[in-house]
Amino acid sequence: MAMSMATGAMGSLLPKLVELLKDEYKLKESVKEGVRSLEKEMKSMQAALRKVGEVPRDQLDDQVKIWAGEVRELSFNMEDVVDKFLVRVDDGSKPAANPKKLKRFAKKMAGLFTKGKTHHEISDSIKAINKQVQEVAERRARYNVDNIVASVPTATPIDPRLGALYTEVKDLVGITGTRDQEIMKLLSEGDDMSKKKLKIIVSVVGFGGLGKTTLVKTVYDKIKGEFGCWAFVSVGRKADPKKVLMDILQLTVLDERQLINKLQNGLENKRYLIVIDDIWEENLWKIVNLAFSNSNNGSRLITTTRIASVAKLCCSSTNDSVYQMEPLSDDDSKRLFYSRIFSHESVCPHEFKEVSRDILKKCGGVPLAIITIASILASDQKVNSHDEWHVLLKSIGRGLTADPSVEEMLRILSFSYYDLPCHLKTCLLYLSMFPEDSKIMKDQLIWMWIAESFVQSGKANTGLFEIGENYFNELVNRSLIQPVYNDHECCVDACRVHDSVLDLIRSLSREENFVSVFNGSMSSQGNVRRLSLQKIIKEGYHTTPLESMSMLQVRSIATFEPAISLLSRLSSFVVLRVLNLSTCALGDHNLRGLWSLVHLRYLDLSHTGLCELSEEVGKLRFLEVLDVSGNHGIEKLPSSVTKLRRLMCLLYEQSCNRLPGGIGNMTAMEELSYIHVDSLRIVKEMGNMKRLRKFEIEFEHMSLELQEAFVKSLGEMSNVQSITISMDGRCKIMDLLGEKWVPPQGLQALKSNWNKACRFSRLPAWIRENPLQMSQLSWLQIDLKEVQQGDLGLLGRLPALHHLDLESLRQGPLLVEADGFRCVTQFALWSDSPGQVVIQPGALPKAEQVTLYTGLPVAKEEAAGGNGGELFDTGIVNLPSLQWVDVVFCTSLLQRQEAKKASSALKTTLRAHPNRGRAEQSSGDGCKLASRLWPRLCPHG
Repeated sequence: MAMSMATGAMGSLLPKLVELLKDEYKLKESVKEGVRSLEKEMKSMQAALRKVGEVPRDQLDDQVKIWAGEVRELSFNMEDVVDKFLVRVDDGSKPAANPKKLKRFAKKMAGLFTKGKTHHEISDSIKAINKQVQEVAERRARYNVDNIVASVPTATPIDPRLGALYTEVKDLVGITGTRDQEIMKLLSEGDDMSKKKLKIIVSVVGFGGLGKTTLVKTVYDKIKGEFGCWAFVSVGRKADPKKVLMDILQLTVLDERQLINKLQNGLENKRYLIVIDDIWEENLWKIVNLAFSNSNNGSRLITTTRIASVAKLCCSSTNDSVYQMEPLSDDDSKRLFYSRIFSHESVCPHEFKEVSRDILKKCGGVPLAIITIASILASDQKVNSHDEWHVLLKSIGRGLTADPSVEEMLRILSFSYYDLPCHLKTCLLYLSMFPEDSKIMKDQLIWMWIAESFVQSGKANTGLFEIGENYFNELVNRSLIQPVYNDHECCVDACRVHDSVLDLIRSLSREENFVSVFNGSMSSQGNVRRLSLQKIIKEGYHTTPLESMSMLQVRSIATFEPAISLLSRLSSFVVLRVLNLSTCALGDHNLRGLWSLVHLRYLDLSHTGLCELSEEVGKLRFLEVLDVSGNHGIEKLPSSVTKLRRLMCLLYEQSCNRLPGGIGNMTAMEELSYIHVDSLRIVKEMGNMKRLRKFEIEFEHMSLELQEAFVKSLGEMSNVQSITISMDGRCKIMDLLGEKWVPPQGLQALKSNWNKACRFSRLPAWIRENPLQMSQLSWLQIDLKEVQQGDLGLLGRLPALHHLDLESLRQGPLLVEADGFRCVTQFALWSDSPGQVVIQPGALPKAEQVTLYTGLPVAKEEAAGGNGGELFDTGIVNLPSLQWVDVVFCTSLLQRQEAKKASSALKTTLRAHPNRGRAEQSSGDGCKLASRLWPRLCPHG
């Protein structure tokens, strides 16, 4: 159980209390009894705090808030005491299985605890903590906390979505234009077929405030007259399936089974339209959906939800559609904003245009945010002053705006927050560490969660990073963070937080003293646990809040502007777990205080201008993540880095290309950014890193002995997910890797550099023999001696493949078959001597970027037995998702004129591609079809 905002440090504290009870720590029985008492009482408090965390803060009694705050602070203090003790007795490594080493370890522990000081310190600390815990427990009983929390009403008195249900259609912007027409088009599909068509479901998904309810209510009112019966049912959080079914049926005396039967019978021969608005739980849909059989005559169901997995479940049939709700366009945002403030939507005084543009950028096209901000700026039937607009602009995204309209907006958004399990609440609140508009890198965020102990081990064979990645994906799934895709890899590698959501989590974080943000002023209301430095430089000199702040409790520091003045006080942060100094210009500054921070788990020194990493880094024996990437002056890592036995992630530049001896001791390692291999020793030691998930490796040379050792070490890595291999021109073909290595089924990416040194003679056996077994392989970048039709057919069957880069020396005529590459978004075929490539209709349905080196395509008329013509067929025009295409027609001098004809014909056809038309109609907001098409002189013809 990971700790949450509501439970303080409980989740990480309780396992440590259990750890203290082990015999190896040699505690006296009286002290152990005190620890057991603490554990029992804290578990009880944890259960109470979980219930507190599920209740919206504005519904909690003040006494409950005070008590919860005391318990959270107490849990932090307790963990600090326990950690200091564990650091003193733990050397950062697990005792070896060797009996002699075990004996030495036990002797060391016994010797440590014979020292009176250490023994008395822990004993006195346990007694003092027990006394505090008992005092807090007495207040829990005196305040009647449990009964007060239990009596809090679970239902919200007034549905905040009512306004959307009764909004006049003429007042809607961006709804009555294209979006309602898109929904109606999805609903009308199949109407020209038999009236026995199965029911069609459209599920509208998007985060709170995007206008889902308003949109479907508009569609519902427009088309309900076409159906024999209709109903609009609002659901909401923690809904009762029986009540939902009764709302549809408008009865009050039947149980769920009877209601389902009655609905099925009543709707069997009717064409119905039913809207089920705001579904939160998959189980609710599974029950309610039973009432709607598949034999109805062209009936329609519309659902709305904030959760992507719920929308997907609703639309399990091939006839159904998930409609991803998008923010309003810039033009619609302006019309909605101006119409709420000025007398006419197009009339905006010149002096307000710039500030209004900046405000709308922060609103991000979310109608709820736009309407809320507009209502503030037009309060009391008058337009606020220009200065007031700027004050409001600066407050958006900082959780500082105290206005009733904003409070109502945050209340609506908070439903998504309170629906989260407690560990996801914690992870979401941690995002308030980052400034507004930040692009937050996914891996960095997950490693910071891990260092904070937000991510706790669950399944036996699942690593912490993978669990953290699931947390990240779930926040995306619930529409609380916005995924950012890597342009080159077509995968999510970062996220952003919408300013409205950031306002919410900063408001909650400030109330619970979860994160203290310094952006010109401090937002802390008590002990500072996590510090985000977002505005350091002021009026020409450095200023930080550190001078007036106690350092003893700070666990995390993240800097987002240079904070050199921080360095002189680093040694004061005695319990610091996370330190992010990325982009802080350290240069040659003295980091002596840094190496005394023995509690550090996460250290980011990337892009700081460091020229050398001190040998003293080995003192940070609890370190889990070390990032020194972006520092090109660091040419080698110190030998002491191999002492970091708990290190899971080590990131550095390629220029630092020599790993010290002893890397095999780093058995906890999961991610290594780069390994330069110049010896057999390095390759053999890699076999000890059995938990390695991701690494990049470069070979200086490749002897048969080295290759066999590499394959053997790779075989020890059962968790490996991503491998990038490069070699220089002296290396031989890596056929041993293709024939002897059996990759784990969890392999996601294999990338090799494009040169003859890293070329397979043929497709690797583990793809040839059963491509379906590679169920998670999403990125493949390899070089083959020759690509044949059978190879392309096998690659097309890889079920999860999203990115294919395939280069070859020779390539015969290739047909991309209609059922191939169902998930691929980026597709590239390169060859020194290419044959013709033709893509059949139905192939590559999701391909957005296509690159082809191809021989001359066949003219359709010639292929049909005619006299030949200029309509050359490559099949590219049939790709429905195409956004970017690069085709090189490889020719000899004699065929150059034909290549020009083929290129011209393809360009003409692409101009009529639907994606190019949509781009022109959407003023640049839609997908853009770009192309580069030309003949190229190729010596191989």
